[in-house]
Amino acid sequence: MAREKIESIFLLRLFAMMMVVLVHVTAVYASVLPAGGDAYEKYHFINRIVRIEAGIFIMITAMVFFYKYIHEKMDVQELKTFYKKRALYIVVPYLVWALFYEAFSIYIGAVSFNISEIGLRILKGESFYQLHFIFLIVQFYLFFPAILFVAKKIPIFKKYMWLFGIVIELGYYFLNQEFQFIPFTFFLSSMGPYLLGAWIGVYFKEQKRKIYNKSTYVWTVLAITTGIGTVTLHYHLYTVPSMHLPGWIYLVINLIYIMSGSYLMFRLMEIACRKWPQVLPYIKNVAIYSFGFYLLHPIVLKVVAQFIPMPGNYWFHAAVLLRFVVTLLACYTIIWLTHRYFPLPGLIFGKLPKEKPAFLGISRHSERYEKVRTSAQ
Repeated sequence: MAREKIESIFLLRLFAMMMVVLVHVTAVYASVLPAGGDAYEKYHFINRIVRIEAGIFIMITAMVFFYKYIHEKMDVQELKTFYKKRALYIVVPYLVWALFYEAFSIYIGAVSFNISEIGLRILKGESFYQLHFIFLIVQFYLFFPAILFVAKKIPIFKKYMWLFGIVIELGYYFLNQEFQFIPFTFFLSSMGPYLLGAWIGVYFKEQKRKIYNKSTYVWTVLAITTGIGTVTLHYHLYTVPSMHLPGWIYLVINLIYIMSGSYLMFRLMEIACRKWPQVLPYIKNVAIYSFGFYLLHPIVLKVVAQFIPMPGNYWFHAAVLLRFVVTLLACYTIIWLTHRYFPLPGLIFGKLPKEKPAFLGISRHSERYEKVRTSAQ
């Protein structure tokens, strides 16, 4: 019997992918707008509130794998296949783009040519500002079989993985603050959203039945409240310092926001899939390129910024919107062209479907949907 697909994954990927681009497009507010002004505060809010995208990406990474493997035996052969695919479609594209961004940084004079420093930056995910996240995801892939093994062997861990994730993440924070034994982005620092995703994957059917529960309203209030709280604290603690609090307070509120907001988005996207299934083919056609967007968008944004200036007056809002839209369209077009005409696109932009879709999938998907709709009548 075929396993039910998690259709909401594509909506979650699309949302998170767009928010990643929005974070980096709006980041220009810090250098263009007057610090402490009304517009400055508003763009700080936007720039921080959408950073839930990192939690969503981590959550769905675990969700997919735990949903697939929790009831399957991962023997040696399966383990080899798992790591082979990750190496081919994650590590290779990461290395390609890390080397590209290293070359770019040398070209613009941001760093000097030093083989040992380049190698160290690549190993630590520091070749460019977005690559640290890929470095983090690779760590999750490496440790996934071990975490899966624990989930299968220890029922209480499996049942309360989301809670164990909170405890592990907070515990790692305090230990590393005290001893500073890991000087780079380490996967334990994001175990909250990861084990939340693992828990959703394990109990997907049960969680899907709860999407219309009244508790969804509770999760909405919690996510909004902690989201506003974490953005406000960040502003007054780190952006325009006007108060002093222990770092762990911000960490806890931000963690609650990331986890409650990510879980809420899972429920909302499941609802969207149920209400508007006809849009899913179009969503999938863009969402399959989410990894490519993450790798590509910084250099595209730099090029776009050369053609769309960022004024400090009321035209700033229009420029931000225009940069956002143009960057999204340019990234999609480049990845789509590579997918359609390059012989090995997976080595550049990660695993892509064998079928090479029409641009935005409009003609092909609409014809397919029309055939399905007609046959159903």
